[in-house]
Amino acid sequence: MAGAQFEYDESGGTFLYFLTSVWILFLLPVTYYLWPKGQVEEEKRLQKLEKVHSHSLWYQLKLNKTRSKAKSTAKKVILAIGWIIFLILAYKSSQVERDHVEYDPYEILQIDRGASQADVRRQYRLLSLKHHPDKGGDEDTFRKIAKAYQALTDEETRKNWEEYGNPDGPQATTFGIALPSWIVDSKNSMWVLAAYGVAFMVIMPVAVGTWWYRSIKYSADQVLLDTTQLYYYFFNKTPNMNVKRAVMILAASFEFEKGHNHEVMERPSDNVELPQLMRELSQLNEKSKERPLCYPYSIKARCLVHAHFSRIDLPPKTLELDRQLILRKCPTLVQEMVQVVAQLVALAHAGRVSNLPRLETIENCMKLSQMTVQGLWDNKSPLLQLPHIREDNLRHFVSKRRNIRSIRQLATMDEKDRRALLRNMTDEEYEDVMEVIKNFPIVEMDVQSLVLDDEDTYTITAGAIVTVNCKLKRQSMESVVSQGVEEPPAAEVDEEPEEEEQPEKVVNKPKPWQKNRKGKQKAGKAKKKPNKTQHQQNKKQQQNGALPLDKLKEGENNRIQEVKAGKDEDSSNSDWEDEPDREDEDGSGSDNDGQRQSEDDDDNWDALQARINRKEKVLETKSKISHTVHAPYFPEEKQEWWWLYVADRKKHSLITAPCMVTSLQEEEEVELKFAAPDKPGTYQYTVCIRSDSYLDFDVMKSIKLDVKEAKEAVDAEAAWNLSEDEDENNDEEEDISDYETDDEEED
Repeated sequence: MAGAQFEYDESGGTFLYFLTSVWILFLLPVTYYLWPKGQVEEEKRLQKLEKVHSHSLWYQLKLNKTRSKAKSTAKKVILAIGWIIFLILAYKSSQVERDHVEYDPYEILQIDRGASQADVRRQYRLLSLKHHPDKGGDEDTFRKIAKAYQALTDEETRKNWEEYGNPDGPQATTFGIALPSWIVDSKNSMWVLAAYGVAFMVIMPVAVGTWWYRSIKYSADQVLLDTTQLYYYFFNKTPNMNVKRAVMILAASFEFEKGHNHEVMERPSDNVELPQLMRELSQLNEKSKERPLCYPYSIKARCLVHAHFSRIDLPPKTLELDRQLILRKCPTLVQEMVQVVAQLVALAHAGRVSNLPRLETIENCMKLSQMTVQGLWDNKSPLLQLPHIREDNLRHFVSKRRNIRSIRQLATMDEKDRRALLRNMTDEEYEDVMEVIKNFPIVEMDVQSLVLDDEDTYTITAGAIVTVNCKLKRQSMESVVSQGVEEPPAAEVDEEPEEEEQPEKVVNKPKPWQKNRKGKQKAGKAKKKPNKTQHQQNKKQQQNGALPLDKLKEGENNRIQEVKAGKDEDSSNSDWEDEPDREDEDGSGSDNDGQRQSEDDDDNWDALQARINRKEKVLETKSKISHTVHAPYFPEEKQEWWWLYVADRKKHSLITAPCMVTSLQEEEEVELKFAAPDKPGTYQYTVCIRSDSYLDFDVMKSIKLDVKEAKEAVDAEAAWNLSEDEDENNDEEEDISDYETDDEEED
């Protein structure tokens, strides 16, 4: 029985095949990731943003990075070297001779398979004379020729060749290992074992451990868990936190400490440049003894953030690089601060935290995000967000003739007045200002409070879950920019006759029966149904001959008199409900009731579909691309994001956790939910939408909730028994009426 034989690659041919396969598997993904793709599209996108963002820091940095050919050239060189190595390996592999060739004696003797024994002997003599070693031939070739002649002339040898493919009979199965033989050589065994030990016992555990250690240090938003713990401590300690205190907490984040972030640089020049910078900054509070606010990394980060808000130029190769590193991380850290404060509010309402953070604390954190993106203190004029406007120019905006304090006021000015106000600017600078103004957002918000999963969605009861449906619409300020169009004179407006306004009031005035229709339906629901049911039963009995027509009319008149006598307080609603019943006499009232019922069903179905669509939109992955923010002092491209929440400004408390809207391009619909107060009464809340990037672009809208007394819970078992009793009574009445009808027919 043939055995198995393992052979290592002595010539190196099999190992070349293996090495070529591994190299191409590594080279293909590296080529995909390193190939400079999308560079042309990025340049086109930057060209579109040039008018508005050409003076922004992030735009200049990205433009230089896109135009920089050093990294692109290095990537191309690396890829070219990799593909050259692959071609060399492929060429070497193709030149390797095949070790295993199928044995064929006819091919060795160079004769056809149908050759006779005489032809085999004749061909053998010719090849022997040519390849015999005594005649100067090759010994191995002559041995193959002799073996082939024997295989074709000897019966036993020919049988072995036909059955096993070899004249010598069955051979051992050979397995080739695509490794060179020197790897298993005893002389190199120590080096091979050392390499295996370093790879699998040192490098791999260290790599896995480093990845795991780094992953458990960060939250889902890539914020250090130590930083989150720091925020919890300080916001719980200081429930009412002002902006400057929030700046100190932000600068103390562990992302700015070298032990937690290897990107942070500590230079010897900091000992000279930082003290000089600290002399220019006021209210830095660098002498605070509170830890970690007094640590060197925290003081340095605080200096750089204050310098950013004051728009102070820093050394470009030292402190400026550190400031850009800090500013890139600030928006994410501020979002974490907002979430921490919102969670503390929820814990305080649940009784797990004693100190309830005030509404001003979370709003100051949101202001901190706006300040970081715009590089501006919150007490400065929002007009400084525009290019070419400095603080010394602001005195022209506020005077006896004009009082321009916001960008929207500047946009709505007449073109001539606006150009006269900015007369110190050149035409190019004025065009830059106007392009930036047109890019600013205007957000309109439509708010509606509902109680979903209830019969009456517009009636809010104590403890009910209130859903605030916010419809947001975003448009550019270009729509309100005045282009010098003259307004009609006041005389022309006053000449309009008053009689034209009168019909509008008459048309818009609600009709009497529309005022309390809902309340009427609630109040008279229990009284109307029995009368209507009795009327239908009487009509059915009259058709079957059970009741005479005069009794039917008498019952109808009695019902109408009861309604008129004061069963319902609103006479207009009585007319509304009596009219269909009068029409029932001729058979048309039931059709109207069915039509109204179908319309109500259609409205409920549409509302249900709208809710399902909104839930599906919430489940979808939200995009984080809206509009590029004009941020001239921010080192990274920023998208417009908005915080949306409900607050009680009278009690300085947060009602709903802030919802981050990241995809407000044109229109967006967001739902906010909270529990209504436990006590009935009238409550006034404020729905706020705040930008995380712009100052003085927040929108607030008040909503008033008229909370009613909560409905009494109905015992389900009692209601079930009551409904069963009613059904039994109705069945008995029908049986009796049918029986009486049969008796009357017999009579």
